Amino acid sequence: MLTKTVLSSPIHFLAFGFGSGLSPVAPGTVGTLMAVPLYLLMVRLPWMYYVLLLLMAIALGIWLCGESARLLGVHDHGGIVWDEFVGFWITMLFVPPEWLWIVLGFVLFRLFDIWKPWPIKLIDQQVDGGLGIMLDDILAGSFALAVLYCIVIVHAVYFTV
Repeated sequence: MLTKTVLSSPIHFLAFGFGSGLSPVAPGTVGTLMAVPLYLLMVRLPWMYYVLLLLMAIALGIWLCGESARLLGVHDHGGIVWDEFVGFWITMLFVPPEWLWIVLGFVLFRLFDIWKPWPIKLIDQQVDGGLGIMLDDILAGSFALAVLYCIVIVHAVYFTV
């Protein structure tokens, strides 16, 4: 039933990450994996366009995730993974598009998204609707970006000949 609903509705189809959120196991992780090929397309853009696209994805996501959750009658359905897309894209902002950083960014984002350190957990519990669905992943992506960027800098300083 849910599969038919998701695949037949453009709102659910996008909110569920082109269907990746239908995964019966770890839909957030599968959704983040689906964000990687899109990142590989986005990263080819000049950084200003990447940021603009990211801001548009955030604005769309607030509405999209909220509307999908409302239509399903669930506060934050686990299959809604557009927020994971955006969180991963934030993680990879200004990071070299090399596989080492993509894999590390993926792991760091998933870690922060699952762990939800303060204030991410507080926001996840206190903010409702599409903004609440998106905001915890925006913060998780920002935390992951900060850690990843520090690692990139240390790597550049110590391993560049």
